[in-house]
Amino acid sequence: MTDIAVQNDANAAPSAAAIRAALAGRSVVLVGMMGVGKSSIGRRLAGRLGIAFVDADTEIEKAAGMSISDIFARHGEADFRSGEARVIARLLDSGPQVLATGGGAFMNEGTRAAIKSKGISIWLSAEFEVLMRRIAKRRNERPMLQTEDPAETLRQLLKVRNPIYALTDLTIQSREGPHETIVGEIVAALAALLNVPGPAECKEGA
Repeated sequence: MTDIAVQNDANAAPSAAAIRAALAGRSVVLVGMMGVGKSSIGRRLAGRLGIAFVDADTEIEKAAGMSISDIFARHGEADFRSGEARVIARLLDSGPQVLATGGGAFMNEGTRAAIKSKGISIWLSAEFEVLMRRIAKRRNERPMLQTEDPAETLRQLLKVRNPIYALTDLTIQSREGPHETIVGEIVAALAALLNVPGPAECKEGA
């Protein structure tokens, strides 16, 4: 586990304890394209819920003893994807947690099945223009975009991946603006999916 962000119930969102109970050991798994904010939003979400945050890419690098870019360069994408699937399968046994996955992880059928069995999946979706602005700042760190036309590569990736991302349990729009706003939307969506009553409903039922 990394970046464990545990808060007292009094400091967490009103429904945080109830959401944790409803998760029953499952992970909240963030999927989506590079640049949607899975890590930054994920850390804030974990803090709001009072559970651990884990970045699958970081764990893959630890397991391999090298960066993801080096894994791609030395061993190729197929080898990386195989290792990625193994690491995510292992991490899913350690919930509850907020787990941020790499952009291509959810394309693996076995990984999707494991996430469905042991987690709640959330697609952080973003418009092409938003992704390009964000990715441009760190393009050298994105192995999949080391092409002659990164913009066209991104368009093709979105075309292939979006229909698969749409298989998640929830979809949240990632956009410019405070991440806390998006985190609040995720918490509300999780509460609704898990049938967790809001603060007002709890008071009425008290």
